This record gives sequence, structure tokens and C-alpha cells, in this order.
Amino acid sequence: MEELSKAKISLIRSLLQKKYRQQQNLFIAEGQKIVDEIVESDLNIRYVIYNKDKSFNYISCQAESYITDNMGMNKISALKTPPAILAIVDQSYVKFSIEDINDKLCLVADNIQDPGNLGTMIRICDWFGIDNLICSKESADLYNPKVIQASMGAFLRVKIFYTNLSEFISEYKSLTQNQCFGTFIEGENIYQSKLSNKGLIILGNEGNGISKDIESFVDKKLHIPSFANSEKHSESLNISVAAGIIVSEFKRR
Repeated sequence: MEELSKAKISLIRSLLQKKYRQQQNLFIAEGQKIVDEIVESDLNIRYVIYNKDKSFNYISCQAESYITDNMGMNKISALKTPPAILAIVDQSYVKFSIEDINDKLCLVADNIQDPGNLGTMIRICDWFGIDNLICSKESADLYNPKVIQASMGAFLRVKIFYTNLSEFISEYKSLTQNQCFGTFIEGENIYQSKLSNKGLIILGNEGNGISKDIESFVDKKLHIPSFANSEKHSESLNISVAAGIIVSEFKRR
């Protein structure tokens, strides 16, 4: 097994930036659990890098293998603590038609900026059996290392589709009888609202909420009420926390 070269370190470091991930069509996956899951998936692994300063299980695949130490891992890792194993993997994007999701409940990410939030939303979809996550082109990149890490392998099981949301939802509404749900401060109490087992659940930007052009498509505005014991309480919920509560309520019905 070869030592990781300076040229390979330079290539891998570049993948921490979106433009180079797109140019190379590659992404970084870190940690034994995620890499093990990728091995079992249809994705192609290009390189596997092992940290000789930590214990690890060797990966059985056709990828080129390299070894380095904590210092080398720190140069290529997005994590504060260098992982035992890191893989460089080919990207793979999916596209699905409206007919494919006509009878399903789907989550929609309208300009979700924080990679950790998007990764957690993918994990929520996986947990609650939401097969499809539709993202605006302005949302965080699926292959940002922080998205991959936060999803804990769920990105391998959830179909994630980036598109022009206005065009997609407009076509969706013209072809289906399904409702679009969105979260708003002035919305109905979600615990008292009539919900559906199909349609779009739209979640907006962390600071600005659902954008104005997308708001026009929303049929039912929903709100998660606070149960705080005092008038002074948090103004809002983290968007990924809100996603978990909302999807859980839809599925509970």
C-alpha cells in the first residue's frame, strides 16, 4: 500500500470546495460506517485512504488504496478529528418525473443553506420513509462533506433531486391533485390540521423562510405551536428539527 502523495493530497483537498467537486465529479466520504455503506451501494469508489495512526477495517473493493498518518488525514479531512478511513467517490445524481412521485409524500428544500441541516433532513427522510427530497438549485450541495457526514449514510437511500423549484412545483400542480404544504408563523396549528399521505412538504431558508415565489404555490400553511411555559421563549425552531416534527406528524396520521 502506497503512502499518500502530495499530488493526491492536493486533489483531495480541492474536493472540499464545490466547484472542484463539480469539475472532478467526485466527493469525500469519511469514517468507517459511511465508507462501508458506500461499498455496499452502487457508487464507485476511486480511492481509499487509511489512517495508520488509528485502527480500521480494510475495505474490500477495486479502488486504489493509500495510507497516511493523522497529519496527512488532517490535510484532507473536513472533520475536527481525523478519521480512521476516508474514501473518494464518484458523484451520482438522480432525476425523477412527477409521475414517479404522484402518490407519494415528498420533502422540498427551498434554499436550505446549512449543510448540516440538509444532511439531517436527508436522514429524517430515510427514517420516516420519505423516498424523495427535492432541492432548489440554491440549496446546499448534496456532496458537501458536512452534508454527507450529517446524513449518516441516508443519502444512499433517499433520492435527492436538484431543480428549479418554481418550474417543478408549477408543473407538479398542473399534473396532480395533490396539495403543497408549507411552514409559516401565521399557519394553522399542525396538530389540528387535516394532513395528507401524499403531496409536497416545503421547508424554507433558515433565516428567510419559504421564498415569495414558492409561497404562491402553497395550499395549506402550517405552524408548529410552542408549548413554552413563559412568554419569553425561542423565536423559532432549527429547520431540521422542524422537519422532523412535521414529517412525524404527517406519518403519524
